[in-house]
Amino acid sequence: LAAMSSITFAQGANQSELKRSEMKKLEKMAGQWKGTSWMQQGPKRETFTGTETVQSKLDGLATLVEGNFANSEGKVIHQTLAVLSYDETQKNYRFATYLANGMTGVQEYKIVGDHFEWGFQIPNVGTVRYAVRVDDTTWFEIGEFSRDAKTWMQNFEMKLTKVK
Repeated sequence: LAAMSSITFAQGANQSELKRSEMKKLEKMAGQWKGTSWMQQGPKRETFTGTETVQSKLDGLATLVEGNFANSEGKVIHQTLAVLSYDETQKNYRFATYLANGMTGVQEYKIVGDHFEWGFQIPNVGTVRYAVRVDDTTWFEIGEFSRDAKTWMQNFEMKLTKVK
C-alpha cells in the first residue's frame, strides 16, 4: 500500500509539472486589460468598453479569465467567465466558458504560431472561431462566423491595452 501511494504521488507530481509547463505558454495573457470592442449579430452592431482580467490560479495549473463590457449607457453587453487548463491526456488546452446569458461550453484552445485560437459549432447554424494576439501591452481579438466553414464573416473585434 505504501509503495502504491508513492507511485501515485510521483505520477501526480509529474502530471502537475507537465501542466504547469504547458500553462506557462499562456502567461502573457495574465493581467488587467482595458479597451473597446464591437459585436455584430445580424444587422445590429454594438460597441462597448470594458476589461478582461486574467489570473493564474492553483499554483499555475489553471488560468481564470473574466470579461466585463458595457455600452455607452452602462448596459452590460458582454460578461464572461472562463477557465483555461491543460489536459495531459488529450495533449491540448481546455477552455471552459460561462456567459451571463446562460450559454456554456468547453472548447479546445490552441497555440497557433504567434496567436491563440478557439471556437465552437452551433448545431444546424454554423461555426464560430476566434483568434487572439497578445503581446506585452496589447490584446487584439477577432471573431468570425461561417455557415459552411469556408466563407467567413467577421462579427467581433476587441482591442485592449494592458493596465496592470
